Formats: sequence, C-alpha cells, structure tokens
Amino acid sequence: MTRAVDHFADRLRAAPQSRLQRNGAAEALALARELARRAQVLEAPGVEPREMPDAGMFAAADQITVAVHDLALVLVDEGQVAEAVRLVEEAQKRAGV
Repeated sequence: MTRAVDHFADRLRAAPQSRLQRNGAAEALALARELARRAQVLEAPGVEPREMPDAGMFAAADQITVAVHDLALVLVDEGQVAEAVRLVEEAQKRAGV
C-alpha cells in the first residue's frame, strides 16, 4: 500500500505546477483526507474525525504520505489494505500524474 502512495507522491512532486493546479493537488488532498478519516474512524470509533487541512498544492504529496502511513498502522485485514490501494490508484488516475 505504501508503495502505491509513494509512487503517487513522487509523481506529484515531479509534476509541473500547472498540472497540480488543474487537478493533481486537489485529488491528492481529497485522498489524504479520506485516508486520514479512515484511520481516525478505526482508531477512535464513535469520535468525529478531524479534517486534514489544506496545506497548499506543494504539500499534497507529503499529506498523502503521512495519511497512508497513519492508516497502515491501524488496518486489520487484507481487505482494508486492498481498498486503500484501490483508492490511491483511482485518485492517481483522476489526478493525471
């Protein structure tokens, strides 16, 4: 799972600013927020998850990296890992990087 995110993050870091502005950074932030939400729900069921802030387009790669590492610590089965990988791959396709 982290390999898929590392690949996406590397592509974001190498992308031109115009691509980040078009959709890349927004997709990465949406993915980071979803991964962080999932981690929080697993860590503290019943507690309202906090939303990851928008730290800007140049921080998007780091945000998905942090979020996936947090999620990886709390996943309990292979099905959850496969779902997270699917989310990452779909976000990367939508981001166009």
